[in-house]
Amino acid sequence: MRDSALELTFLSKLINAPENGTASPVASRMAGEERRLQILNLAVSLFSQKGFRGTTTKEIAQAAGISEAMVFRHFATKEELYSAILDHKACSDSAFDPREVIADAIARKDDQAVFEGLAFSALEHHECDTQFHRLLLHAALERHELADMFWERNVRPLYDFLGDYIRQRQRDGAMIEIEPFVVVRAFVGMVIHHSLNNNLWDPKRGLLNISNEEAARSFAGFLLSGIITRTAKPDDGNGRKSPNGRFIQDKSKNKAKR
Repeated sequence: MRDSALELTFLSKLINAPENGTASPVASRMAGEERRLQILNLAVSLFSQKGFRGTTTKEIAQAAGISEAMVFRHFATKEELYSAILDHKACSDSAFDPREVIADAIARKDDQAVFEGLAFSALEHHECDTQFHRLLLHAALERHELADMFWERNVRPLYDFLGDYIRQRQRDGAMIEIEPFVVVRAFVGMVIHHSLNNNLWDPKRGLLNISNEEAARSFAGFLLSGIITRTAKPDDGNGRKSPNGRFIQDKSKNKAKR
């Protein structure tokens, strides 16, 4: 990782480094928003490789080929930089809003689709942005304030959102009486552990090599097999899970085959 950081710094300096004490044409021409985005991307890259304690604003400035004062011109405080990183990631192409992803499934009260859709979107997101995944681990291990910010902005709302859905399904008689946050934690735990294995510990997938679709479908099925009441009505038989966790065959398709 150190080699990657050095290579990143070298390449950025090669493009933007001042010559004879003057700013390079590329550095001077960069627009304010473009410069801000460059600083954000470099900060995320360095933080994910070296951690927060191992990265200084001076190193970020050097990687960008600018002065440290320029960094503070765009981000007056460290807190502003950390907040901007979360905002930037929230608006990235790979970002997703859980409420939007499973809105239709929730309206239909399709439990399998709710958890499967959410798991798949999360796994795809983690796969597209392993860098941010590493950054969050550094933040948590170092007890960094960005970890608290991420918890309040992303994790806690997810618990509340899924917890509300589970409570509603319990009132419907479709799920057993159990603390909803226990269910959410079990679900999130499966997804996060799988992502950590695929993206950090076993990127070649030598231990388990399954698609994100299969993983999401299986995790949702495992979860629901333990919390769906036996009196709940099974799904319509289109490959969804029954209350006991087994797949229901589509009888119309079986008849067609005959």
